[in-house]
Amino acid sequence: MTDLANDPLGGLPDKRQVAASFSRAAQSYDSVAALQRNVGQQLLAQLPAAISPVRWLDLGSGTGYFSRALSERFPASQGVAVDIAEGMLQHARPLGGAQQFIAGDAERLPLRDASCELLFSSLALQWCADFSAVLIEAARVLRPGGVLAFSSLCVGTLQELRDSWQAVDGFVHVNRFRRFEDYQRLCAGSGLTCVSLQTTPETLYYPDVRSLTHELKALGAHNLNPGRPGGLTGRARMLALLNAYEQFRQPQGLPATYQVVYGILRKG
Repeated sequence: MTDLANDPLGGLPDKRQVAASFSRAAQSYDSVAALQRNVGQQLLAQLPAAISPVRWLDLGSGTGYFSRALSERFPASQGVAVDIAEGMLQHARPLGGAQQFIAGDAERLPLRDASCELLFSSLALQWCADFSAVLIEAARVLRPGGVLAFSSLCVGTLQELRDSWQAVDGFVHVNRFRRFEDYQRLCAGSGLTCVSLQTTPETLYYPDVRSLTHELKALGAHNLNPGRPGGLTGRARMLALLNAYEQFRQPQGLPATYQVVYGILRKG
């Protein structure tokens, strides 16, 4: 059973495009990744207190920020960092944290069965079209009693930007995200025990729309969806977007809301 067959998400960017985009962003990512660090720290705080893995996996490890955090938390453990973007791995390797840095896909993990006690993945799995395959792979590589801890994004993320573009034209300008109800359904049917699954909004504020769109590009998370407009965005359409987004302005600035999903699942 695949997620796409049971999920109204409809489609995600080609993985080669995702890998290339994040590889290009490797040098700029950490300078604009305040949300990513905050979400990952919250996910770390949700790990079961008694967990003490012999081997952990940081899936979607990016620049290795949380590989290094996991290494500090579990200094006697062996760490494996896996990411689809080779550019991110090249950036992370000299910084340490994990003992192995491997290019790999969350839907087809390059690890042996029952080879780790903790699979940690923060803000990476939203790029996986087949989330049921991710869960199957997590169950395969975890040892009995092992934990999958993940954060992801769901519908409602960047809704202000989506609504503003909707007022301008009919193109897909904002990345699509899975519904929280689909995370609930897929986790419940995964064979893993769902310890906790929740969604929490996180809102960032920007002085203007360009600051937001430049940050998304620096993160490698700008619009990669099928159906996006080709070429440059015309001046008239850009001005229409700026005017539409102004209706959301608050005293702190223009809001960009992320609906963050946190999940803790245990094997057997």
